[in-house]
Amino acid sequence: MNSRQRRGVILLILSVLLGFTAFAGVLSVISDVKSKVGPEVEAFQLKKDIAPYTQLSPSQFEKISMPKRWLSENAVTDLAEIDGKIAVTNLRKGSLLQSDMIVKRPALEAGEQEIAIMIDAATGVAGKIKPGAKVNIFATFAGDNEKTPAQSKIIVSNAKVIDVGRLTALEGREDRARSEAVPITFALSTLDAQRVAYAESFAQNVRLALIAPGSDASLKPGERTYEISKDK
Repeated sequence: MNSRQRRGVILLILSVLLGFTAFAGVLSVISDVKSKVGPEVEAFQLKKDIAPYTQLSPSQFEKISMPKRWLSENAVTDLAEIDGKIAVTNLRKGSLLQSDMIVKRPALEAGEQEIAIMIDAATGVAGKIKPGAKVNIFATFAGDNEKTPAQSKIIVSNAKVIDVGRLTALEGREDRARSEAVPITFALSTLDAQRVAYAESFAQNVRLALIAPGSDASLKPGERTYEISKDK
């Protein structure tokens, strides 16, 4: 073997050694990344925006994979957790679903009872009333004469909504000029339930006023009843 062949063999050996060194370096980097990232787990993110108090369903979320070490402690990794729950605030598309974003659907408490009434879709804050919302229930009554003027009354303040049904076409209700309404179920005390039942039967109209979350819904003296003749 002449000197030129020996140099070729040496260069070939060096090339092979450098290749193994580079490969070992790549494996070392990959191993280091894996050790830092760790195993991956499944999580769920929103496919679209979800409004507060909306009933949650699996179709609203998509499954993703991400490193376990990057997942927050309250991240939801099993969609069984959303069963019977609603959004507690505005949920944005692409956000990771977390347990503090959802709450149990409102239920009856001690001393409460369910009562459902049909609310005109056009006058009942259409599309904005959701389970868990708080509302004031207004009823308007026609006056018979000057001694009994027409009045608007807040018959129940801070009423808790526990269910909202589907839009329903009404028949045989021409006296109230309503063609579509939504059944809304409230959790009320016995006295408030009686007030709502009375208004549903005898008031000209029953309307809902949505109360902003966290706001003071208590009524001041004189705020429950309104008469146009006393407005100054």
